[in-house]
Amino acid sequence: MTTERLSARSAVTLVLAAAVTATGAYAVPAGPGQRLFNDAAQFVLGAVAAFVCFAAGRERSGPRRRWRLLIGAGLTTWAAGRLWFTVRDLVEPDRAAAATPADVGFLTLPLFTFLALIAGSMALPRPPQASLRRDRIVLVIDSLLVTGSLLALAWSALPDRIPDEVLARPWVAGTAAAYPIADLWLAVMVALLLTTRPTSLAGRVPLRLMGLAMLAFGVSDTLRLLHLSTGVLSPVGSAGYLLGPALLTLAALSNPGLDEGPALERAEADWLHLLLPYLPVVATGVVIAVRTGAGGQLTSYEAYLGWLGLGLVVARQMFTIVDNTVLLARISEGQQRLHHQAYHDPLTGLANRALFRERLVLALDDHRHRGVPVALLFADLDDFKLINDSFGHAMGDRLLRAIGERLVACVGEGDLVARLGGDEFAALLERPADEAEPAAHRILAALREPFVIDGHTVGISASLGLVLSDPGDADLSADALLRRADAAMYVSKRRGKNALARYAGGADGGPNADLPHLLARALSGNPAAAGFEVYYQPIVRLADGAIVAVEALARWTDPVAGPVDPDVFVTVAERTGLVAAIDDFVLDRACADASALAQTYGRPIDMHVNVSAARLGQHGLEEAVDRALQRHSVRPSRLVVEITETRRIPDMARAVEVAERLRRRGVRVALDDFGSGYNALAQLHSLPVDIVKLDSTLTDVDVSPERAGALCRSVLAICAELNIAVVAEGIETPARARALASLGCDFGQGYLFGQPGPVHRLAAMIPTQPAPHTSPHLAS
Repeated sequence: MTTERLSARSAVTLVLAAAVTATGAYAVPAGPGQRLFNDAAQFVLGAVAAFVCFAAGRERSGPRRRWRLLIGAGLTTWAAGRLWFTVRDLVEPDRAAAATPADVGFLTLPLFTFLALIAGSMALPRPPQASLRRDRIVLVIDSLLVTGSLLALAWSALPDRIPDEVLARPWVAGTAAAYPIADLWLAVMVALLLTTRPTSLAGRVPLRLMGLAMLAFGVSDTLRLLHLSTGVLSPVGSAGYLLGPALLTLAALSNPGLDEGPALERAEADWLHLLLPYLPVVATGVVIAVRTGAGGQLTSYEAYLGWLGLGLVVARQMFTIVDNTVLLARISEGQQRLHHQAYHDPLTGLANRALFRERLVLALDDHRHRGVPVALLFADLDDFKLINDSFGHAMGDRLLRAIGERLVACVGEGDLVARLGGDEFAALLERPADEAEPAAHRILAALREPFVIDGHTVGISASLGLVLSDPGDADLSADALLRRADAAMYVSKRRGKNALARYAGGADGGPNADLPHLLARALSGNPAAAGFEVYYQPIVRLADGAIVAVEALARWTDPVAGPVDPDVFVTVAERTGLVAAIDDFVLDRACADASALAQTYGRPIDMHVNVSAARLGQHGLEEAVDRALQRHSVRPSRLVVEITETRRIPDMARAVEVAERLRRRGVRVALDDFGSGYNALAQLHSLPVDIVKLDSTLTDVDVSPERAGALCRSVLAICAELNIAVVAEGIETPARARALASLGCDFGQGYLFGQPGPVHRLAAMIPTQPAPHTSPHLAS
């Protein structure tokens, strides 16, 4: 049976039962017969209501099931009490009112209703800082506090209206008074839930019905207390005993239940939750104060209620204090957690760049005022991208955590290790040079040891830069010190990686000058004015030594730092996002020098221009190529775009599209340093290229003729099948040139045929050679 069908049938049953009961109550004459009819009717209605609540509970789950079953249990005990009275009405029709064990059944209904309210309130919104247990206890204390205050007000207002017959029988009166007091307490609890727990409109329906049921029971119980002398209520006075079970049943049949439906926004719920329980207390205090001030005396009942109220207020305040203490502790804990997140790397748990810079600023301040030595170590992992590409980023993350642990183990307790981002780490060592350098070497040695992660042995190395504070640099800033350490690290990269370099330059120059800053400044305006120029190295045909093309290479002589090695400033540019500016400068200058190159060599010459692999999958390359060709009126067929292998192509699909569009323009595409980096044979198949330039590690066929020769022959055969021209790089001896030519390699490049030089010095470097007897195009 579905919930909707159950609700409809139960509602019809309740309506019929209530109609029959009401008709019978008025039809039966007053006296023992009417009391028998009322008790029997209440038993039947209570039993039907209990059955419906149990059936409604079985249709649901969770808190919605529990509170309905609890209401059904309470109605069952209430109906059992009415059955007992019905039996007694049959056996003793003229009995007098007295307290009997059956009266317990009437008190179990408020008890089960209380448990149902507690169970149903679990899903209602509550103050976020309060626990569920604490919220229940406070709800009980608040309801008792309000109920006691209302009783005190009622007692003060109606002390003379209690019949003498009631006061003469205290046990019977106390038992009978417990019913309306319990009803009032539960009604107050429902009112507190409605006013202090913002919930949905639909979710408030069962609460309102339960509150109305308690009020209905309370009215009849109060009238019964006032009629203890006869023990018989009129049909109107007994209506609450019929209406109460019916309202509880409707609450159980309501859908959604206490915890369903979208919550309402109630901004006033917070302050109501704090102030509402105290309003009746204040009102009671004012009434009692006015009454005693007018000469009245407090009764023992009022005194007991006063002490009870005082105890409840104290308990309520204790819970409030506990709430505030817990809230402050959670706020403090949250602040500490946020502070840790703001100043620590989430992956490794090490300090991040913000915390490291703050500590560095404090260390430099101590250095200036108290002479405390400061050493800064900057570490950059070598070729860490290979780890991610080979084993995946999850393995890379675990490796970074393991590296962080080794770095911490190599420094002292007062030193700070930080992950500045990606594969960059730094260590702040507040110690003199004779202790800082050994610590740096310990770190270098520790990182050389292989890591075992998930059963894989992973080797990694790092390039380290060390800078020590100079007593003469009183105004040295933290950023300047970081740049110096970064520059020293680039020197170790230039020396072959996996090494330590100590900063040896001055504040503004020297071999370890602040390259990132200087490079950014040089490329922000006119690169040529900042020392950038383009050198050209010839590419020759091995058969006769004829120059068929030149490769354009960037060179930089900074006015401050002096000559900077290309490997160093290209690495800096790639790390700082400036490599595109270098590529565009070389591309434009090579096209501008096209006419001078043609005049130098006596014919138009092909130009190879290096472009970072990352740019092949990004916007801007095609526009830069078109702009340079159009500005200097160069035929696209004379331009060869070389994709350098030092960086992986991030988006192969887009790279293929860009390469194809360049080739449709007439521009050819070459893979540079093939065999040394990321471009495997699969990428050679995927990417449309015209030329492959073999790295020098594959062209040393004169040194290792068997192994190198086999590799070189294989690559040459594959490229021949794909109609791709091959240029051998790194040719420095005639023997290597002859060996490569014998293997079938047609073109070569290296110091044997000429070193890179500016365009105005190329004529002096052109060797004596026969005139080309074939097309000078490389791919011919």
